[in-house]
Amino acid sequence: IMLLTDPEIESSLLISSDEGATYQKYRLNFYIQSLLFHPKQEDWILAYSQDQKLYSSAEFGRRWQLIQEGVVPNRFYWSVMGSNKEPDLVHLEARTVDGHSQYLTCRMQNCTDANRNKPFPGYIDPDSLIVQDDYVFVQLTSGGRPHYYVSYRRNAFAQMKLPKYALPKDMHVISTDENQVFAAVQEWNQNDTYNLYISDTRGVYFTLALENVQSSRGPEGNVMIDLYEVAGIKGMFLANKKIDNQVKTFITYNKGRDWRLLQAPDTDLRGDPLHCLLPYCSLHLHLKVSENPYTSGIIASRDTAPSIIVASGNIGSELSDSDISMFVSSDAGNTWRQIFEEEHSVLYLDQGGVLVAMKHTSLPIRHLWLSFDEGRSWSKYSFTSIPLFVDGVLGEPGEETLIMTVFGHFSHRSEWQLVKVDYKSIFDRRCAEEDYRPWQLHSQGEACIMGAKRIYKKRKSERKCMQGKYAGAMESEPCVCTEADFDCDYGYERHSNGQCLPAFWFNPSSLSKDCSLGQSYLNSTGYRKVVSNNCTDGVREQYTAKPQKCPGKAPRGLRIVTADGKLTAEQGHNVTLMVQLEEGDVQRTLIQVDFGDGITVSYVNLSSTEDGIKHVYHNVGIFRVTVQVDNSLGSDSAVLYLHVTCPLEHVHLSLPFVTTKNKEVNATAVLWPSQVGTLTYVWWYGNNTEPLITLEGSISFKFTSEGMNTITVQVSAGNAILQDTKTIAVYEQFRSLRLSFSPNLDDYNPDIPEWRRDISRVIKKSLVEATGVPGQHILVAVLPGLPTAAELFVLPYQDPTGENKRSAEDLEQISELLIHKLNQNSVHFELKPGVQVLVHAAHLTAAPLVDLTPTHSGSAMLMLLSVVFVGLAVFVIYKFKRKIPGINVYAQMQNEKEREMVSRVSHPESRPHIPQTELRRPGQLIDEKVESQLIGE
Repeated sequence: IMLLTDPEIESSLLISSDEGATYQKYRLNFYIQSLLFHPKQEDWILAYSQDQKLYSSAEFGRRWQLIQEGVVPNRFYWSVMGSNKEPDLVHLEARTVDGHSQYLTCRMQNCTDANRNKPFPGYIDPDSLIVQDDYVFVQLTSGGRPHYYVSYRRNAFAQMKLPKYALPKDMHVISTDENQVFAAVQEWNQNDTYNLYISDTRGVYFTLALENVQSSRGPEGNVMIDLYEVAGIKGMFLANKKIDNQVKTFITYNKGRDWRLLQAPDTDLRGDPLHCLLPYCSLHLHLKVSENPYTSGIIASRDTAPSIIVASGNIGSELSDSDISMFVSSDAGNTWRQIFEEEHSVLYLDQGGVLVAMKHTSLPIRHLWLSFDEGRSWSKYSFTSIPLFVDGVLGEPGEETLIMTVFGHFSHRSEWQLVKVDYKSIFDRRCAEEDYRPWQLHSQGEACIMGAKRIYKKRKSERKCMQGKYAGAMESEPCVCTEADFDCDYGYERHSNGQCLPAFWFNPSSLSKDCSLGQSYLNSTGYRKVVSNNCTDGVREQYTAKPQKCPGKAPRGLRIVTADGKLTAEQGHNVTLMVQLEEGDVQRTLIQVDFGDGITVSYVNLSSTEDGIKHVYHNVGIFRVTVQVDNSLGSDSAVLYLHVTCPLEHVHLSLPFVTTKNKEVNATAVLWPSQVGTLTYVWWYGNNTEPLITLEGSISFKFTSEGMNTITVQVSAGNAILQDTKTIAVYEQFRSLRLSFSPNLDDYNPDIPEWRRDISRVIKKSLVEATGVPGQHILVAVLPGLPTAAELFVLPYQDPTGENKRSAEDLEQISELLIHKLNQNSVHFELKPGVQVLVHAAHLTAAPLVDLTPTHSGSAMLMLLSVVFVGLAVFVIYKFKRKIPGINVYAQMQNEKEREMVSRVSHPESRPHIPQTELRRPGQLIDEKVESQLIGE
């Protein structure tokens, strides 16, 4: 016995090995959320902690070992006996540090990084791993569509094949019994219904079994499909199908190949006839199974009572939540009887030899009902002298049990009361052979079900004896195969005449596409035998797929795609390319792949590329990947345009700090790294309600009114979007002054935006204190790069009333005052204790200086005049170069000197920026006096 302590008090296990006589406490260093016991080894346990860690114990909880961190809740499984060689193998879904999910397996006591395996390559969708019987399922979404993969008996994963245009939104595995997968799929055009699909043995190829099955949401938001697998009879299911907004109950005996409505009882509970004619009126059942282990649910069947089904429902044209009654079938769903007019919980005792019914009610009860003849007659018994509010009922475990326990409370304030009911005293003997009669399983008189006739033995209704251990079917005899034993194969659909013909999207010859000349493949007849069907002979040979020699074919339908379905790859990382060929000889085919970056590879057959072709791109760009396939019968080619990118790390918006009204302004997005691939720029500026979207990193615009304006650029690179925002001041006129500093400031300049903003604020404060000029007239912007420089803007501030606006003369006076104080070394600030920094004036400009590069900034006016000056000089030289001996040599030497000068002042590429030093070249040939004179002019 194992007991878990209350986690709010302590984290411990109490373990008893002597049926609870004594307990020993074992303290834990984690808090248990759930436990999973091994199906065979009773001492092996998996424990899932509240912090998403998975632990294992081989000593019934006395010692624990960490298996894996970041495990997804309820996505861990023990190995399945027969499918896994190691009984201590654990399957689990774990999250990586960056939030991706992956499927891992490892041994419970040796789960190190070196011993972990990844059976599925790459990542999977979160919360998608299912390990059930011989199958493992995962989901992977790419291109906005989910794709489902299955591994049969732990072999390599294969993509599950649904009809081409099913386009599933959601999938639930219903059953994996008898080497076949029953799945509920919600297709693209469905909202509250699912389609049922059934697979081949490997779980790869699925065909439609039933359309538009009703679904609902459980208490915790989980999807519940209205499908019920009847216990004890393989291939038998009940389903609620939605037809023209009406929900009706259907039954199948051959795993969904054929469905029919349920025949309603002939009479009601009082014996009055019911006029209910198919297909207009039938019996409809509620198929939800109780999630509470202490209540029986509203439908029940047992493996040991294969012919008995008890369920709640109604009679009419559709399923209803009102007028609910209880019904029983004792011949596997062929006929039904009404047994109660209200909902009851029904328990099976003694292999269905005793049925116990207890009313569903919120009121206290004293009585229960017993039936010894499969629900034909019922007797009322009292189980307590005081009425009890019933919370649940438990049948004792074991096949021969005749004991049940009812638990509840006498009042809402009382503690639980347990009432043990033992029915053994009702029987005075065990059943003998003469107490039984044979019963043949059938479907509306058809005895061959799933390819066999099965005869069971039933206790005669008038005999009251205890059955004991269940013996199963008395005898089984295979049937001759008929068309009814075969379903349509993948890609085929059943038509009104009963024939299976190819769907419009399916090419039957495509089954031989993975086939090479000289080999053979199974050529489908359009039919496949229902899995677990035991029929023999008859039409079996006619409908079974035939081996056929592979035809020689020219390559056709060639495609090249990435393994993850994306059109992007990351620079410096492996990208896996998949070559897909619809038709062609895969063995005698030459494949050539040109990656578009100067590298080409060749393969002698297509099968050698099954695992994909891996390649690493070292440069960013759009690459044209081409594949050429040739064989003796022809050739085919395909192209993929692959976008190779690298992660965008930083965006810096470069634009003037101040500009004049109605003047064109240039804004540039500077990226780091500068080459990241295909980008989209989204610009927001002014009062625009819609953004400007461009493929270029620069735009020009004008402001028609004065004031402060915010400009934002968002750069979209793949799945990442980065942005930067700047503010620009717009005035009719202003003055600009370049500032320089004492050299010691460079020693403390890390050249980052935050430092520049803080120093700008300190400089402005120093200027205001030294000159007395109001702060509204001053804007200081420290420029990127070294040596440290700043731009001082003198602004024509006006008060909120619109009056007292400064004129050009006022701005001139303020500028002269600032220059006077700066030249007198009156402006300084203390960077840190003992470090004084002097602020100097460099030159005054009449227009804003644009921050074009992170290393240097220049006046727009200066740049324009300089370009004109150099252009004029070039024109004169070109005009008279024939008349001046040696001019070519001189021009060449001058260009070399110019390049040398530019390279000396260029800043090393240690910080993100776009080099635009060439914009400053004309200004490098003009000394400071000439520059000031040009600006003044």
